[in-house]
Amino acid sequence: MLLRPALAAAAGAALALLAPPAQAATADPTETVTVAEAGTIAADGTVTLSGTYRCVGSTGPVFISSAVQQDGATVRYGIGGSRAVCDGAVHAWQNTGKVQANALKAGPAHVEATITELEPRGGLPLPSFHAIQQQDVTLTES
Repeated sequence: MLLRPALAAAAGAALALLAPPAQAATADPTETVTVAEAGTIAADGTVTLSGTYRCVGSTGPVFISSAVQQDGATVRYGIGGSRAVCDGAVHAWQNTGKVQANALKAGPAHVEATITELEPRGGLPLPSFHAIQQQDVTLTES
């Protein structure tokens, strides 16, 4: 029996038991994030996605992240990230990011947008999810 893999497995199990419980996908039913039905893609691979969001009650920094995939691929490409203000009002968001050449093309795509707070717990900023939305969109050439 190899001692190091056994110790690593035991340490991993102990850390999993000590981790705080996972947060619900939506902390408040009035918190929302939407994704516009169309995004853009430039010839150089720059993708722009947008939508709206509403969140309340944050204690740490909050971000809107987005990811896109096409043609049923298992690879999702992160498209930027922007700061969010959780004041209960509806705000617009827009993320822009560049993917490798020819990774995405104009046409149907699937986008996931998430409102994530880095909540201070036990001295560490841990993610807490306010809202998640998945949406089929069309990427158009810009």
